[in-house]
Amino acid sequence: MKLAEIRCYRLDAPLEQPFAYSQAWFERRAALLVEAVADDGTSGWGECFGPMTRAMEGAIDFLRPALIVQDPFAIEALWQSMYNRTRDHGQKGIAIEAISGVDIALWDLKGKALGLPVHRLLGGPIRTKLQAYATGFYRTRAPDQLGMLLAEAERHVADGFSAFKLKLGFGVDDDIKLCEAVRKKVGDRIAIMVDANHAYDAAAATRLARAIEPLDIGWFEEPVTPEDIEGYKQLKAATSIPMAGGEAEFTRWGFRRLLTKRAIDVAQPDTCAVGGISECKKVADMAAAFGVRCIPHCWGTGIAVATALQVLAVMPNVPPGLHPTEPLLEFDRSEHPYRMAILKAPIAPKGGWVDVPSGPGLGIEIDRKALERYRAA
Repeated sequence: MKLAEIRCYRLDAPLEQPFAYSQAWFERRAALLVEAVADDGTSGWGECFGPMTRAMEGAIDFLRPALIVQDPFAIEALWQSMYNRTRDHGQKGIAIEAISGVDIALWDLKGKALGLPVHRLLGGPIRTKLQAYATGFYRTRAPDQLGMLLAEAERHVADGFSAFKLKLGFGVDDDIKLCEAVRKKVGDRIAIMVDANHAYDAAAATRLARAIEPLDIGWFEEPVTPEDIEGYKQLKAATSIPMAGGEAEFTRWGFRRLLTKRAIDVAQPDTCAVGGISECKKVADMAAAFGVRCIPHCWGTGIAVATALQVLAVMPNVPPGLHPTEPLLEFDRSEHPYRMAILKAPIAPKGGWVDVPSGPGLGIEIDRKALERYRAA
């Protein structure tokens, strides 16, 4: 078997209700999907994280000549080849996101060719289902923001979620008010995590953390900018809330710095950005060696969700034991026109839990008609 083609699909769709996180407004949802096709017609699918789809497609165009006619099962060799060809110009960001999409597609192709799910190829499963936490609580242009967010909290609980993540970063006082109101609304039985998307400096983030600490917050995600390692360490020393980060970090070398500096309590590589399945598994194993939990970031289409589930199925328990703290699946609940529309069988939580797909490869099938419907011009 030889690799015959690497195809890219840029998807794009407007949102009915634009929403914001601390850094920007989203008016549309964009994605770059990758299809790796072998000479016998077997194909696998991957996804690149991020809105810069044209740039990522350009990076894959650069990598394509080194991939065609190669053995698609030699995933480690191909990963190293792609990284070595781009490392002088792209140790982080777009180049690694492009490699991630190709790597995921190769794992899916290999699993389909062998008739095995990716988690079996990775040595698992350790677990066959994951507790999901709902990501949402973005701001909109609705007049009553707090009322809207409290209603969202009630919806998540009604849908069976026992954990969710609040989007912060809209001013310390506003964030405190939201956290207190949501905790009062849902009570003590629901786990609450918070994510500021690096909106604050260490001083402001410390003030916020100390104010919400009595609310039993599961983790404080991206309190400061990804580059501010010392800021993370300052926050760890100032509060008992665990520090989480890493969605904006890339490869094992990027996470080596976070781990050796003891900057985070929860590592959050995104499989579609960190370097794909190959690299995410390495990061998870390295994090385990440092006693740090790994809970991947996931904010894409159904391909990204299926990919995260395959890796989570083999994620080591940290710490190990008879009653370990199991990893969680991030399940985005914000508006996304084609998140699951591109799958023939959508992935959906049941009672707050999601089964790991057991079919070959990623365990999903792509609806090509939906793919064309949402394909960018």
